[in-house]
Amino acid sequence: MLTVVVGVGPGMGMSLARRFGREGAALALVVRSEASGAGYVAELADLGIEAEAYVADIGVEASLRAALAEVRERQGDPDIALFNASVGAPGTPGEVATADLEEAWRVGVLGAVWTLQEVLPAMRARDGGVFIATGSGVALAPWPAGTPITLAKSALRAYVLAAARDLEGTGVHIATVTIDGVLGVPGFEPDTVAERFWSLAAQPRGEFDAELVHRP
Repeated sequence: MLTVVVGVGPGMGMSLARRFGREGAALALVVRSEASGAGYVAELADLGIEAEAYVADIGVEASLRAALAEVRERQGDPDIALFNASVGAPGTPGEVATADLEEAWRVGVLGAVWTLQEVLPAMRARDGGVFIATGSGVALAPWPAGTPITLAKSALRAYVLAAARDLEGTGVHIATVTIDGVLGVPGFEPDTVAERFWSLAAQPRGEFDAELVHRP
């Protein structure tokens, strides 16, 4: 079982890597730099988890698609894809900078689109696979001071739910974990949230949920 995690950092991304790695998954980690990737691979190796790292700028289509093509070339087609990338500068609706909106959109929305498009053909062909995105409660209750992330997470949620409806009745499971709270506070620890991702990924065919809202 090969799991690709797009957007790996020391928090949520590595929690996802450890959780899925404990299930015996080989891992492909899409990271920002070779140095960070090497550190994550070594950390996972100490836990007996096999992983390889791939460097990409997730907000640049050619960069992300090239990294995912390299994953397929080196490790094969992913069985599971976890999309965990986002950026969000502060900004209210009346003051937000266009550049900040564009960056949040490219990383948090288009990054998910490009990821799904890269892994979906093989999943369709074998009629099986999982794609789960890291969502946020700001898609349910907009956060005025964080307009870029609010718009990006709202669009991401709509995209994932549309894809889930499009693939309904197939063996491909598309879903989002909507984290309705502040990641890292009690009840929202990354390891706790990672369990919710696994619970979605483990759902049997015919019982797929498109969204799981995490509230303690």
